[in-house]
Amino acid sequence: MNPAIDDSTRFTPMEHPPAFDGGPGKHRIGLIIMSTDYVTERDFMNMRPSDDVCYYVARIPNSADTTPETLAAMEPHLGHAASLILPGGRLDAIAYSCTSAGAIMGKESVDKAIASGRPGVPATTPIYAATDALNGFGAKRIAVLTPYQASVNAIIADRLETNGFELVRFVTFGFDNDMDMAQLEPKSIAAAAIQADHPQAEALFISCTAIRSCELVDQLEQRLGKPVVTAVQALFWKSLRLSGFAGKVSGYGELLTVQ
Repeated sequence: MNPAIDDSTRFTPMEHPPAFDGGPGKHRIGLIIMSTDYVTERDFMNMRPSDDVCYYVARIPNSADTTPETLAAMEPHLGHAASLILPGGRLDAIAYSCTSAGAIMGKESVDKAIASGRPGVPATTPIYAATDALNGFGAKRIAVLTPYQASVNAIIADRLETNGFELVRFVTFGFDNDMDMAQLEPKSIAAAAIQADHPQAEALFISCTAIRSCELVDQLEQRLGKPVVTAVQALFWKSLRLSGFAGKVSGYGELLTVQ
């Protein structure tokens, strides 16, 4: 730049003072997902009811091998991930998108870990969001579908039973790798969901945020004649409510239209 040039002649100041509106997102949701997650961001984007709802993502390291040990190993990363989501800005809720890890850690541990990086922001996980959703339907006898291996299934079953649910049928794909789970065709998930249903079940819960089950909820509810709650759907519903959004979202099951 030639120092002899007067910059005041090059840059024109604004004629009117700028106005500020606080930035995008009347309802802001922080979303913590695993490094191997193919599904949650897509499903949140598809379900987003309007531009009033914005979500902001941080990823945490994880192993594709789904075992109690690898799932529990994510806990130390939650606080740092939470701290990276709009630091210094307003955030209304935080959703940690892993059903089985949330069940292993427990709500108190997840809340404490997230609060270490983002104090004062309410948090939720799929397992506890689903528990609230099922309770909202008054469903105590439930059928369950998961993609997990036996050791993880045992933790999911125990967490649900501890929260007062009777598991009348429990069907599983038996995978131990979440990359395999993400590649499951939705029609295979739908067939397994129909198999998992039971005449005594008051609702069906489809566990795991790695599988593409959100898009199946409407058709499954019509087929089964009862509420269907999935991991990502429940997580989205609960995070909406924590963020202050009370409106309805169509196309993803009764949960998002009545509760």
